[in-house]
Amino acid sequence: MASHFKEPEEKPRRGRDAAAGAHTPVSTPAHRGGDESYHAPVGNPHAAANAGRATQGFVPVTSANADAGSSRHGRRTDPYDLSGRRENNPKRRRNRIISGVLFALGVILILVAAGMWGYNQWQYHEQDQINEKLAAYATIDPKGSEAPVVDWASLKAVNQDVVGWVQIPNTVVNFPVYQGADNDEYLHTNAEGSYSLGGQIFLDAENTAPGMQDAQSIIYGHHLRNGAMFKPIADMENQEYFDSVDTVWYVTENANYELEPLMLYKTDENDTNVRQFSFASGDDFHTYLAGLLGKAVAKRSDADALIAGADKILTLCTCNYTNNETGRTVLVCVPKASAVAGAAATSN
Repeated sequence: MASHFKEPEEKPRRGRDAAAGAHTPVSTPAHRGGDESYHAPVGNPHAAANAGRATQGFVPVTSANADAGSSRHGRRTDPYDLSGRRENNPKRRRNRIISGVLFALGVILILVAAGMWGYNQWQYHEQDQINEKLAAYATIDPKGSEAPVVDWASLKAVNQDVVGWVQIPNTVVNFPVYQGADNDEYLHTNAEGSYSLGGQIFLDAENTAPGMQDAQSIIYGHHLRNGAMFKPIADMENQEYFDSVDTVWYVTENANYELEPLMLYKTDENDTNVRQFSFASGDDFHTYLAGLLGKAVAKRSDADALIAGADKILTLCTCNYTNNETGRTVLVCVPKASAVAGAAATSN
């Protein structure tokens, strides 16, 4: 603590001259300001030693010793240099560089993932908007006992390719159906001609428009991960949920078709047996349906009896996320017996 204060000047001292034997005064030079903290009086061995240390300035409390044996690998290190940048250790420097690069890559990956998630959410939002806009062109019965009433003129003003309307009561399935020149046209293109994640619900390009004219009519729709489009169809592989759906409406400009689920089976995109539209005879058609029933994961308890009386089916096809997203879920529907009888009575 004494070095923090100015020391008083020493009084002259007498010494003996070696040659003359006379006493001569010896005095210490005076110092100014704060120099006293870093300089010791000449002639004082203890003060000189302290001065040698004081001239170094601020000394760390855990500084390394000057000799090589007291520091690692014979090098002095600064204990306050926490990053170790002053330590000439190639291995540690390499590890620090690798850690920095990995940290930067991690941050980049997080930002990319966040950007992709945000972009997907925006795409879902855009798809929901076009679906809601088109849904306004039909009035549906809340109980599902009546067919949707469609404003065909307004729908055709948006896009002339519209051929029908499909609705499953008490689900999100409530869409206009389009038919393109091929099965890619409406895969990711909406009714207004712009790109969209889910495109539009569409009738197979090889079916006779407007649908329900061939032995089998196939309608495709995306199964979006946010629950939109044809996701309820994929969910119907659960037997309990399958049993809860008793009506499927398909409406065209000239006819209303009330159908019911017959069975649901799963396959993949390479299954060409799915796209069979006409058959040589009724027996061939029933044999085809019986073969599908053998692959069903959900079905009606009276499916065999319904197959025996069927002459047309409406198939709703969507994707599932198994087998690297190449899976397909196929729902087969048949016209209700009461609807067929009612249509026949009206015709007569």
